[in-house]
Amino acid sequence: MTTPTRRRSLRARLQALITGATDALTAAWRILTRAQQTLLTVLARIRPGRTAQAAIRAAGAAFTQAIAAFDRAAMGLIERWAASDLPTAYRAGGTEALILDGRDPTTWAWTPRHQATITALSAQYYTDLTNRIRETTRRAQAFLRDALTAARARIDRFHPTRWPGRAQLLRDHPLDSVIYAGNTRHPADAWAHAALAWQTYTTANTGLLRTVADEIGADWIEVRDGPDCGWTTHGDSDEADGSLRTVQDALAHPVAHPHCRRAFKPRPDVITRPDYAFGGPF
Repeated sequence: MTTPTRRRSLRARLQALITGATDALTAAWRILTRAQQTLLTVLARIRPGRTAQAAIRAAGAAFTQAIAAFDRAAMGLIERWAASDLPTAYRAGGTEALILDGRDPTTWAWTPRHQATITALSAQYYTDLTNRIRETTRRAQAFLRDALTAARARIDRFHPTRWPGRAQLLRDHPLDSVIYAGNTRHPADAWAHAALAWQTYTTANTGLLRTVADEIGADWIEVRDGPDCGWTTHGDSDEADGSLRTVQDALAHPVAHPHCRRAFKPRPDVITRPDYAFGGPF
């Protein structure tokens, strides 16, 4: 088996983790967005009368249950992601380092340093994802309050014009989107894929680099990246592809941007940074 095939295999394994988790998180989001559409449909059909208030309360209770279902599904995925998927990505990066150096990947083990590193990464990423879920739950609760208030106003014959309508409520409460700073909005599935890909490749590359430093004992790595990708960010003029970097510098920049596919090869043959020839494709 050639080295390029192994590299594709690593990427395929990482992509499988990303795709599976993205699909699960997107499915959780659909619970919420479908419930939002259902609630608006039900509220629009309620007519003034003695049973109207009870119908509004029942519709609100159903949406509250959907919020809880979304939270359970999303948090269940995030807990599995932090406890199982990220350690899998880290180990995959570590064993890849040994393969690239011609060593037996089955000798890789969870040393105290590896354990401490993945624990810190998993905790950070768990918090990041959990905060996003909590924010979405709060937004869903705000939508529910506004929708129920609008529905009650609509059936009040003294204020028949206070119902803002379905389109306005959806514009004010886009639960199918994730809202970033500056009020920029991104579809939930696109956000999920970008966030999980960032975490996966950062974790796998960190596992590779820690293994290069600890098990292989090399100080330098060779970088493969997109031809236009900068070292610290995509637009950095310091281009990454084909460069030699220290392991410590690479640990500070395991990826440069969401969807980054940066890859590293250990270069134990490099002691200081001289003029050098690439070690071949990897």
